[in-house]
Amino acid sequence: MKEPFNRVGFLIGWVSVITQFILMLQNRQADIVETIIRFFSFFTILTNTLVALYFTVHTFKIKNRVLFLFYKKGTLTALTVFILVVGIVYQIVLRHVWEPKGLQLIIDEMLHTINPIFVLVYWILFALREDVNFQNIKGWLWYPVIYFAYIITRGYFSGFYPYPFVNIPEIGYKQLFINFILIFSFIILLLAILIAFGRKLKHNII
Repeated sequence: MKEPFNRVGFLIGWVSVITQFILMLQNRQADIVETIIRFFSFFTILTNTLVALYFTVHTFKIKNRVLFLFYKKGTLTALTVFILVVGIVYQIVLRHVWEPKGLQLIIDEMLHTINPIFVLVYWILFALREDVNFQNIKGWLWYPVIYFAYIITRGYFSGFYPYPFVNIPEIGYKQLFINFILIFSFIILLLAILIAFGRKLKHNII
């Protein structure tokens, strides 16, 4: 039962990320190198890429030192939390910012709605007891911290900020700090909910 889900996750993950990459290149507002850097400056893209890699590793049973992280206990729950953050923040904060059309609209929904829902369903079906142990997940909390540090540093030198709630020239450092605390707290809240709920799932207590 798990293998078909892995293949579907692999397919929708890479189709959405790769197609978005092509669309961004076609509509770029900077040179190619800068556009590629900007592409991977979006938390949405980084997280969807991590999810696509997770399903790739599990679909093709890839085992090496580079991708060992995707077999570690707790990784599935961490990725589920982050992709849910992508979806929820988009629906609440970012959906009104722009109105994509055509293929861009489809890919936008895949990245921010379909993929998060699919990963949540996958987590409900296949998460194990070890995946909802906070000790196995806590290392992943560095991911959003490092991400914020990166975009703030790069934004300072390049002037490019991927999201309005991290645009320091517009909102200032105080509001940036508040936004970071709110988002990080939301991540912790989602993590706590998934851990509490996961421990009650039948397949987690067998």
